[in-house]
Amino acid sequence: MTNKIALITGASRGLGRASAVHLAKAGTHIIGTYNASKDEAAEVAREIETHGVKAAMLPFDAEADDFAAFAEQISDALQNRFGTDKLDHIVNNAGIGVHASIADTTADQLDQLYKIHFRTPFMLTQALLPHIRDGGSVLFVSSGLARFALPGHSAYASMKGAVEVLTRYVAKEMGARGIRANCIAPGAIATDFSGGAVRDNADLNGFVASMTALGRVGEADDIGGAVAAILSDGMRWTNGERIEVSGGQSL
Repeated sequence: MTNKIALITGASRGLGRASAVHLAKAGTHIIGTYNASKDEAAEVAREIETHGVKAAMLPFDAEADDFAAFAEQISDALQNRFGTDKLDHIVNNAGIGVHASIADTTADQLDQLYKIHFRTPFMLTQALLPHIRDGGSVLFVSSGLARFALPGHSAYASMKGAVEVLTRYVAKEMGARGIRANCIAPGAIATDFSGGAVRDNADLNGFVASMTALGRVGEADDIGGAVAAILSDGMRWTNGERIEVSGGQSL
């Protein structure tokens, strides 16, 4: 049992849920956030606690503006549920997908992607800096699409490119406190992300598998296991890095 505590945004489904469960199996307590899926979040909390750790699920809108107020909620949860005032890990996972060509991308879509994928990870990490334990870690989520280009993902991938730059700056600026920062870059994953396209569209699933060295699309469990590994003490000397977890997609 590590007795460490991780905050994971978007923990009620998909990659966030898988990450929460894998970290729980490794003995890490979980504070998760959800947007609208309260029942799903409660189910995840129950699953987490079957592994002998504590869980708390908090509502959080990744397009919100009041990060200080949410940081206070985190502080209250830490004190009341876990008996401490510090987090060990932050996993900035919450996200949405937008598929549109450059010609068809609207300003509203671009603004929404910016808010959810870049502004919120930046501002939430900033707001929680006083609550991160020295020697802790911050993990951002990028995408394979920041390395290889597939039409229709320009706006989404551009935000992920910004996240990769942010990762290096957080690593540099927080190094004096022993806090490391990395980003994980999943390839295409069979979840409900972007309407479940990779999971449910057989042609797309086969296309992705054909361009992946290991011959299949990724599963949420693949990413959850990687998140737990990256946050483990065995990776303590890995800092400021982009770690792609894609099975060798588009090599």
